Amino acid sequence: MTPCKSDWTALACYPTTLTDAVRGIDVCVERDPSGLLAVRYLLRAEMLHVRVPPAQPAARADGLWKHTCFEAFIAPGPADGGYYELNFAPSSQWAIYSFEAYRKGMSPTEITAPPELAVRRFDDRLELDAAIDLSELKGVREARTLKLAVTAVVEDDSGTLSYWALKHAPGKPDFHHQDGFVLELPQ
Repeated sequence: MTPCKSDWTALACYPTTLTDAVRGIDVCVERDPSGLLAVRYLLRAEMLHVRVPPAQPAARADGLWKHTCFEAFIAPGPADGGYYELNFAPSSQWAIYSFEAYRKGMSPTEITAPPELAVRRFDDRLELDAAIDLSELKGVREARTLKLAVTAVVEDDSGTLSYWALKHAPGKPDFHHQDGFVLELPQ
């Protein structure tokens, strides 16, 4: 794995969804001056006890969050306005959705250059690197500072989902909540 120029940060598991299969998830996020966003995920786990979707051709797919999936939510302005949801599955499938406001006006985002995903599987970890050109996401490339919520959903061998985030909002797991948009990336 190529060294990450920025710091690695640990995601926290939502307390009521802890699983013995996962030891932790670390992320590294970088925004390139050319407009490329790179998000790297390191899932540290006993991989025999984690359900990982089988490899598929890289393509857009819905419902990826129902199984092991890595996500990023990007707000080009105030987190209570419009934002994007990016889903990256270890199967190499992906999805991008835009929202007009908190959980309102969801629509698939059509892009010409799909995210580039690299997935590496080991007995004790899963690594996923995602790179996406932000130029096709309206309002994102021009934004001086982006606010991000970086998250993951992990399915264990019993089919139970655990929810991971930089910061969890109060109440039930909710990756869309503005309280989770805690990472700021300057241009």
